[in-house]
Amino acid sequence: MALSNDELKEKILEKSLKSPKGQLYVKDFYACDPEAKPRAVKNAANDLVKEGKMVFWSSGSTTMYAHKDRAKEGDK
Repeated sequence: MALSNDELKEKILEKSLKSPKGQLYVKDFYACDPEAKPRAVKNAANDLVKEGKMVFWSSGSTTMYAHKDRAKEGDK
């Protein structure tokens, strides 16, 4: 059974803090709940951006997610 949206958001935040990389692709969060559909994972990550807990980070060619405390300055 897939996690609730709140549980999924907690797992995503945890992964974004513990990952060796500061910026992550949405596909990196799929492992947080293998039973959740990709759209549910993306929506949860976008909710975290709306709540101000995460930010979008752009490399110039792709958009990634970063925990607000781990995002590279100037690239938010």
